[in-house]
Amino acid sequence: MVDQALTGAFAPVVTPFHADLTPDAPRFLAHCEWLLSHGVGLAPFGTNSEANSLGTQERIGLLDHLIDAGLDTRRMLPGTGCCSLPETVTLTRHAVERGCAGVLMLPPFFYKGITDDGLYSYYARVIDAVADARLRLYLYHIPALSGVPITLPVIERLIRDFPGIVVGIKDSSGDWQNLSAMLDAFPGFGIFPASESLVSRASAKGAKGCISATVNINPAVIGQLCRDWSAENGPALQAQADAVRSVVQSFPMIPALKAVLASQRDDAAWAQLRPPLSKLSDAQHTALHAQLAACGFALPG
Repeated sequence: MVDQALTGAFAPVVTPFHADLTPDAPRFLAHCEWLLSHGVGLAPFGTNSEANSLGTQERIGLLDHLIDAGLDTRRMLPGTGCCSLPETVTLTRHAVERGCAGVLMLPPFFYKGITDDGLYSYYARVIDAVADARLRLYLYHIPALSGVPITLPVIERLIRDFPGIVVGIKDSSGDWQNLSAMLDAFPGFGIFPASESLVSRASAKGAKGCISATVNINPAVIGQLCRDWSAENGPALQAQADAVRSVVQSFPMIPALKAVLASQRDDAAWAQLRPPLSKLSDAQHTALHAQLAACGFALPG
């Protein structure tokens, strides 16, 4: 892996599917190229990528497709966390060997009520099994969906025992107090909030950017916000980003993102989802696009 600190906006890249529900690699590549062209990074196989509906070999194949096409691995942060320890090791080792700048790793999310010792042991076992000094691991704290919070004591132990390997975290708690406590406790750690609405506040305390679903449709504004939050135009950029985020998050997020891409690219294939997810209803679809139009949104480029 490239030894550099990641900064800026990253998209948990939405995954397009064919009508038979197999991943659509050409559309996936085109979307990733478009995101990179607007100055943001790639976090494929995140929550909004439908990653937990993808098989291990599907993830490997899609990542290989991007890298073999020449996309910049220095801006890639693929999700590799699974409930299964061997699958997590396989995906993580593959990302390291292909030169990705880091990996974003969910905790094992099936077992609830696990101890801090158990969670620490999971991450330690993965690191030991991958056994590669190039590994740069970003933890993924999303307790509302995983049911497995990554506590500050666990983070502290991992930083202490694996310096230079455990280098950051995505905080999807939606809890400013938790994010603020992380920023206070771990200065210099690569902390990314999961919503661009927190960029200005979090960046002032040392956050490195954001890893946000809506980067998939609003990359130029969010990317510029992550760079210029403290500049004269920072408040205006924050307001623009907040307006789009507020609309999209009021609908089921993944179907809404895909509906925007399908409509604004005039490409109905983008609306395809893997079960158990479902498309927006007609009423939701109409409301989503009306509300986005009202705030002046259009896909860049």
